[in-house]
Amino acid sequence: MPKASDLKKGAIIEIDDQLFLTRNIDVRSPSSRGANTLYKVTFMNIQKKQKMEHTYTGTDFLKDADCTRRLLQFLYKDDQFYTFMDGEDYNQYTLTIEDIDAAAGYLPDGQEGVLGMLHEGNLIGIELPASVSLKVIETAPAIKGASASARTKPATLETGLVVQVPEYLAENEMIKVNTATGKFTSRA
Repeated sequence: MPKASDLKKGAIIEIDDQLFLTRNIDVRSPSSRGANTLYKVTFMNIQKKQKMEHTYTGTDFLKDADCTRRLLQFLYKDDQFYTFMDGEDYNQYTLTIEDIDAAAGYLPDGQEGVLGMLHEGNLIGIELPASVSLKVIETAPAIKGASASARTKPATLETGLVVQVPEYLAENEMIKVNTATGKFTSRA
């Protein structure tokens, strides 16, 4: 049973015998002495696809859902579904575009290291690796002599994701992007 302070985005929690995916966590620290830090959590009901918000203190306990976690590889995306494959038994699982949500920008074809959460043999959610390598498709030309300063420019990546990158990067370079913050970390 995790505490509310240990809850992470993408975790699956059981509330009233229903499964909820953690979408967003807003931490609020009150300024008065002795007040508890509050965690406003936005959940998505996995079965009904409904949004729910709830506020917890850091010491509140939540019930972890009974899920099996398997390492998956992202295979491809079609009009409605994202398809993943289990590397051990080669079973394939699909999630809808709505289920993937913001993670779609971090899933190039063949991406490995995706943690899939299975409940009763069905894929109900994924956790992305800490960082992914993506190819820069479109950006302004590299500036000669540009240092690794704080000056950045927008770059469109192979998945359609747009991130700010240093001025010295050019098109067709591979970069690493932090999946939690959506920011450039380094060259790949």
